[in-house]
Amino acid sequence: MEVTIHLNGEPRRVACGTTVGALVRSLGLPPERTAVERNLEVVPRSRWEDTRLAEGDRVEIVQVVGGGDAGPADDDGWTVAGRRFRSRLIIGTGKYRDYALNAAAARAAGVEIVTVAIRRVNLTDPGQPRLPDFLPPEEFTYLPNTAGCFTAEDAVRTLRLAREAGGWTLVKLEVLADPKTLYPDVVETLRATELLVREGFDVMVYTTDDPVMARRLEDAGAAAIMPLGAPIGSGLGIQNRVNIRLIVEQARVPVLVDAGVGTASDATIAMELGCDGVLLNTAIAEARDPVRMARAMKAAVEAGRDAYLAGRMKPRRYADPSSPLAGLI
Repeated sequence: MEVTIHLNGEPRRVACGTTVGALVRSLGLPPERTAVERNLEVVPRSRWEDTRLAEGDRVEIVQVVGGGDAGPADDDGWTVAGRRFRSRLIIGTGKYRDYALNAAAARAAGVEIVTVAIRRVNLTDPGQPRLPDFLPPEEFTYLPNTAGCFTAEDAVRTLRLAREAGGWTLVKLEVLADPKTLYPDVVETLRATELLVREGFDVMVYTTDDPVMARRLEDAGAAAIMPLGAPIGSGLGIQNRVNIRLIVEQARVPVLVDAGVGTASDATIAMELGCDGVLLNTAIAEARDPVRMARAMKAAVEAGRDAYLAGRMKPRRYADPSSPLAGLI
C-alpha cells in the first residue's frame, strides 16, 4: 500500500509506513548535511527512524547551497558571539559561474566566513555538484542566511532548518520589504531578531543605515549589525558615510557593511569609517576576473583597517606645505 506525500512541493508516492530516515536514504542524500521538515515542523535527526510518513504529509528536505589563507598573521582580528576571526572580509556563494570559481575566489580573498542559502534538495538530480565539496565546512565557517524571506516567520523557519541541517547557530538575518529594491523590512527584521534570540541563535542582522534602528536591533540581542552601503547588488558604494559612522560610534557589537560594495575602494571606505568588516558578493562574482577582484578586496579591507587604526590627518581648508617656504634660494 502506498500513500501520497508532498515532497519539496511535488506529489510523491511512498510505501505506507516509510520513515523519514528511509526517505532520505532512498534519495541518496548525506544525512549529516540534510534537514527535514514535516508539516512545518523540523524533524530532529534523532527522530528520523521513528517518524513515519502519512497520507498528505508535506515534507521539505533542504541543504546548504551557494547563495585557505585566513588573513595576515599580524591582523588584530575581531570577535562575534564569542567566536574569533582574523579575516574581516566575508563573501557570498551566489552568482558565480560554478562552485570551483567560487572556491578559488574565497581562497584568494583569504576569507574564513562564507554566507550560504538554505534551499530545497534537487530531487531530480541529487548527484549534482554540491557547495560543501568545494568549500568544505571544515575549512570555512558557514553563515546561513535568510535571503529571499519577506516575513519574520519565513526567516525563523529557514534558520531552524539551517540549525538542523548543520548545527549552525551563528546566522545572518535579512527580511526583505520588496523584490525590487531588496531593502530590509525593519519592522519584520526586529521581530525576527527577537524570536531568534529567544531560541538561542546568534544573529548578525542586515538592516538599513538608520542609527536608531541599529540601536534597537542591538537592544533586541543582535550579535552584529550589518547596515547596507547601497541596495543589494547595486555596486553603488557607500551612500551615507555619516550614518555608517554614527552606527559604528554607538555600537557595542561588531558593525559590518553589507550590500552595495562595487569595487575595492568601497571596501576601504567602510573600514576607514571604523567598521569591523565587510560582507560582499556581487562585486567579486560579477567582476571580469573574480579571483583577481577577490585579491583586491582582501588588500582593500586590510588597507582600510590599517588606515583607521593609524588615525588619519586632520583635514584643512587651505594648503600646508610639507617643506618650509622660508630660506628658499
